[in-house]
Amino acid sequence: MKKVLVGMSGGVDSTVTTLMLQEEGYEVEGLYMKLHSKPGYHEIHQARAQKAADFLNVKLHVLDLQENFKKEVFQPFIDTYEQGKTPNPCALCNRTMKFGEMINYADKIGADYLATGHYIKTDGKYFYQAEDDTKDQSYFLFYVNKEILPRLLFPLGSKKKVAIKEIAASIKGLESFSSQPESSEICFVETTYTDLLKDYVSVDNVGDVLDKDGNIVGEHKGYMHYTIGKRKGFSVRGAHEPHFVLSIDAKKNQIVVGKKEELICNNVVLDHLNMFSEEKEFQTTVKLRYRTTAVKCHVEIIDDKAYVQLQDSVFGVAIGQAAVFYDEDKLIGGGWIAQV
Repeated sequence: MKKVLVGMSGGVDSTVTTLMLQEEGYEVEGLYMKLHSKPGYHEIHQARAQKAADFLNVKLHVLDLQENFKKEVFQPFIDTYEQGKTPNPCALCNRTMKFGEMINYADKIGADYLATGHYIKTDGKYFYQAEDDTKDQSYFLFYVNKEILPRLLFPLGSKKKVAIKEIAASIKGLESFSSQPESSEICFVETTYTDLLKDYVSVDNVGDVLDKDGNIVGEHKGYMHYTIGKRKGFSVRGAHEPHFVLSIDAKKNQIVVGKKEELICNNVVLDHLNMFSEEKEFQTTVKLRYRTTAVKCHVEIIDDKAYVQLQDSVFGVAIGQAAVFYDEDKLIGGGWIAQV
């Protein structure tokens, strides 16, 4: 019998994943990971994970990775905002923690496979978008080490979220999991990212708002309050139409603003690539943010950088975000936006 280690968070997705793998005949063990240090969080979620494990008669391991998480995910999150960029901590966490430390733990207990409750598919060579496009998480998994794909199982990839909740609701003892609130997009952010940043860096530093010609036209409340494309929270003297953040200069505590058409982007450069395909030049589509439509593009990879020419202009591309390539529903790789 093949053994699989399941990442159990205490939510309905990982709980039903565990159940489905048991029904498929796997020997299942669970792992709850303590990642961030948000007060009170683990007391609640670890208890839920233990409740699910006890009900399903699964051994639950607990791995404290709070120090690792702080170094590999949380500190880069802070640093990226300090640099005036827009981070994507979930993609980093998936590579280093959920599919890094967790695959190491799978090896430790002799598990053949690693499974999670992510909505995504894999054939062992590539990732594919989930059946439920409203829950698809492939964008956040583009950075996972491709060598481990043959060992990953995603039972929810071909399911709809509503069906997963119905499964839990139909089983006496698991009903409460079906009505739990959805987890937040960034698990360690309680309210807003700026509220969190204030505990670690100086956020509220009034600075100048500039136009594209370098003229001071207004005032802002601190550059870390802004991301590319934001249109509120700063003043522009004499403006009769909306202005948007075009760029951020962290060292000078300045933001440059302009009209919406000045946000247009036709080319991006990516670094720190993670490609599942070996091609160096190709036509494909790219997602430049999670909740956006993929746009057609031409890609040329030179010296571990991807030069991406967009077929259609897009607005408000942010340095620091992930750019992920798709061939229809197949994820073929991606990288981090370094230049626009």
